[in-house]
Amino acid sequence: MAGHTMAQAQPISYLELPVRDMAASQDFFRQIFNWEFIDYGPDYASFTNAGVAGGFYRSELSARTEQGSALVVFYSADLEPLMQQVVAAGGTIAKAPFDFPGGRRFHFFDPSGNEFAVWSEQS
Repeated sequence: MAGHTMAQAQPISYLELPVRDMAASQDFFRQIFNWEFIDYGPDYASFTNAGVAGGFYRSELSARTEQGSALVVFYSADLEPLMQQVVAAGGTIAKAPFDFPGGRRFHFFDPSGNEFAVWSEQS
């Protein structure tokens, strides 16, 4: 196309996640990943210190891959201690550690039922 220019790809700048229990979800991510929060009323809170800015919005829905949701994946050099922290903070292991091309990972549900994963290059 003459005269048509492609827009330069931009990084993801903000991520919004549903939560059923705002306080429990904030406590969980504060304990496990050291996220910081700013509350904007009872139904929304923004988070920082997560690698990308984002927010939690109150919803009875949850983000799960079985329902077609995107999967947010964290990195950890050592899966076992982080898996123990997830459980101790109120999360649930959804998939025990398993090998995949490039490393090993596990999936977990946060207190609001959202699915996340953690990967490592360890085998």
